[in-house]
Amino acid sequence: MTLAIVLAADAAGGTGDAAQRLAEQWRRAGATDVRVAADLAELAALVSTQNAAVLVSGTDLVAHTAVLRHLATSPVGPTVALVLTDPPGVGQVAVREERGQVVAVGAPGELPDATGVFGGAFRVGPDDLPALAAAARAATTTTTASAVDRLFADLTARGTLTFAHRVRLLVAHRATDPADRATAEAAVAVVDEDRAELRLSVKERDDFFTTFFVSTWSVYVTKAAARIGLGPTAVTMISVVFAVAAAVLFGVGGRPALVAGAVLLYLGFVLDCVDGQLARYTRHFSAWGGWLDTMADRAKEYVVYAGLGYGATHAGFRYGWALAIAAITLQTVRHMTDTWYGVLHDEAARRPRPATPDTGGIGGKLNAASTKVQADTGSVSYWLKRTVVFPIGERWALMALAAALFGPLVALVAVLVWGTLAFAYTGALRTLRARWMRVPVLTTVDTGLYRDDGRLARILPAARGPLALAMLGALGAAGLLLWALLTVHDGGQLPGWAVPLGLLVLLAGASGARAAHDGPLDWLVPAALRAGEFLFAIAVGVAGRAPAWLIFGYVFVLTLHHYDLTARLEKRQEAPPLHAATLGWEGRSGLLAVGSIVGITSIALATLGTYLLVVFVASVVLAWVVLPARARRTPAAVRRG
Repeated sequence: MTLAIVLAADAAGGTGDAAQRLAEQWRRAGATDVRVAADLAELAALVSTQNAAVLVSGTDLVAHTAVLRHLATSPVGPTVALVLTDPPGVGQVAVREERGQVVAVGAPGELPDATGVFGGAFRVGPDDLPALAAAARAATTTTTASAVDRLFADLTARGTLTFAHRVRLLVAHRATDPADRATAEAAVAVVDEDRAELRLSVKERDDFFTTFFVSTWSVYVTKAAARIGLGPTAVTMISVVFAVAAAVLFGVGGRPALVAGAVLLYLGFVLDCVDGQLARYTRHFSAWGGWLDTMADRAKEYVVYAGLGYGATHAGFRYGWALAIAAITLQTVRHMTDTWYGVLHDEAARRPRPATPDTGGIGGKLNAASTKVQADTGSVSYWLKRTVVFPIGERWALMALAAALFGPLVALVAVLVWGTLAFAYTGALRTLRARWMRVPVLTTVDTGLYRDDGRLARILPAARGPLALAMLGALGAAGLLLWALLTVHDGGQLPGWAVPLGLLVLLAGASGARAAHDGPLDWLVPAALRAGEFLFAIAVGVAGRAPAWLIFGYVFVLTLHHYDLTARLEKRQEAPPLHAATLGWEGRSGLLAVGSIVGITSIALATLGTYLLVVFVASVVLAWVVLPARARRTPAAVRRG
């Protein structure tokens, strides 16, 4: 049940008719229980009995019902506030937002760097309801701000993480007098609400290829899918089928198959965009859908790498699978840095801004330049910045075109070359900016979980410098891999002590598990550990002369496990139910080393890979089927403790 509360204490816009009109709009927006509260005390009493999200608005808001529905269903976070670009009126508060988060609230004169004004409506997630009730009881009537503005300002002051919901194409306005209300209602009446919602299904800012070669027509597919009743999850699964079919055709080879595979890959990417557009258009969001979309994107891309690797090998190139293994390793490590840099930026945005911001040094200048370029939407520099980082649209377009025109080998080489250059570019710039920001982001999360440590890492003596130790382990694994490649190429065999020595160097990263991850660059630790584990597994496979496709398969299963962790981090979800059963990166590496020592490398890779895949599938079933069903059978009062 979703409760919506219209706070009638606001004198600025508020008549009984306005309160009833908003109440009816909340019902049409999906609220199952709508109440009109006379004052903050009544609101506090209503909130104290709830265990689901609560919607709150004043009476001076004039908006499309779709605006309220979008606020109620926003997937960006549990607590979300409507933010407008209107000049603040009497009794209203201004806000400053960064990276979609409301980071400061205050009177317009007290917040000179404000980016908008509070829109008079917000949604509060279940975990933040105690803070909302406390804010309602504490908000005084001695200030000039309206009741809903006082409530929101007090809630924010209590440290509640609030995300901003901006209004595009639709109308939302806080009316300060009858004439202002009449003007706003007239503006609402002239907008085609459904047409605007369809246009809003397309991301406001996307990458170059997606913007100009997909989103220009994908909205028609979105509309058709909605009409025939397809849901976002169904579209996601169809896009997976298209990507798998493209991978098969790339593996078959021959010009007709390669061209057909390129077309299917493009259409699969279109559907990959449509599933998100359909979710936004129909407002069918779910934690499962968000998780599935993230996992499917990565799995589809890596299946295509496998098809290209097989196709290149089938065409006579000896190292086709090796290129595919390099591509999946590079892209996964890149994604890990992308994830943690995003978390770093979000955490930096939440921290209080210094009275005199440090704009000096290379990091400060880069930050200012990046902000300026991002604000210059549509400029050449803006599109270059978005394209050079090699986002998913550009990757899929490059693979499709290169495979159709030149074959699988060229497609893989192109992905590796551009991916490496993009990694070097983003890595250098992000390192400089992170040193300038100096935000110890890993101190705000469960470090052991996102490092993916096992039991060994938890019992080793703590050593300082977790990033240096993780990098040492990754470099040791890279050295072992290079040694194995050169030795096997010459027809030789690594000495029996080589893999154990490589494992010991790799385990240097484990000794930093219990150290404080408070350095400005320690956000790179998870990516360094992923690189070390992947490179060590590949080195063990090469040294043991395991089939290249088997090595790829093992790394692919590892990526599923690690993307599961990062997807849950991005969606603010709990750890996988069976995470402890995955043994930790050092436990898995140790088992592979044992397999190499006893001469059963291929068996070790196949057995451990199968085990991890079974654990992953079982964890998915538990997380998304069994545990939710059990929670639905448990009374709410018991769940709240």
